[in-house]
Amino acid sequence: MSVADQIQRLIQLGVPELAGRTSQEFAGLAANLEESEDAVVVVHPQLVAASALTPLLARHDKPGFVVVDMADLDEFTDIEALEVPDAPLYLMHASDRGDDLRNWSPDEVYPELVNRGRSPMTISEGISWLLAQPDLLEPNYCFMTIGSRKVKDAKGRLDARTPAIWISGGTGRDGKANRDAPKVGWCWAGNRHTWLGFGSVGSRS
Repeated sequence: MSVADQIQRLIQLGVPELAGRTSQEFAGLAANLEESEDAVVVVHPQLVAASALTPLLARHDKPGFVVVDMADLDEFTDIEALEVPDAPLYLMHASDRGDDLRNWSPDEVYPELVNRGRSPMTISEGISWLLAQPDLLEPNYCFMTIGSRKVKDAKGRLDARTPAIWISGGTGRDGKANRDAPKVGWCWAGNRHTWLGFGSVGSRS
C-alpha cells in the first residue's frame, strides 16, 4: 500500500479526530513523507497515544483492546537506543514480524536484533503496521514490540513487562466478547512464548 493510500486509510479510520485535526490538516502532516515500496506510516504517540489507536485495530469485525492490567500502556516509551523521528507521522522501512525468533525471550532477542542490524519495533509502530496491514496478525504468528519499555524509577530501572500484540482467546479478564480480537498486552522480559515473534524495522525516516 502506498504512503498516500495509507494516509487515506488512517483518515477513514478516524485518526485525525483522535489527533484533534481535520482530515486536511492530518494529510498535511504527511506532506514530506517520501513514497517507498516498503514504507509503513507510523502515528507518533505524541500525536495519538497507543492506547487511543488500539481500538482502531480490527479482526473479524472486532475492535482491538488493551488488557486491563496494562492501563499504563502510554507510559511505555522508546528505549534510549532507538532513533525515532521527531515528527507526528514518520515512516518505518523493511518491517519484519520476527517469526524466526519465536520462543526467544525479549532479553535474549535484543542483542540478536542489534547483531542483525535491525531495530526493535515500538508499540505505536506495531499498531500502525497492523492498521495498514491487518492480515499480518495471525494465530501463532503475533509479535512483541520491545522498542517500548517503561522506566519504573529514578535510577532508570525498567519495568519487567514488554508490550506485545496478539489475538485474544476470550478467556479470563479479556471476556468472551473479545474472543479473536486484536489484543495489546504484555510479556515478562525474561519469558519465552512459542507464538510471539519480535517486530523490528530496518530503518526509520
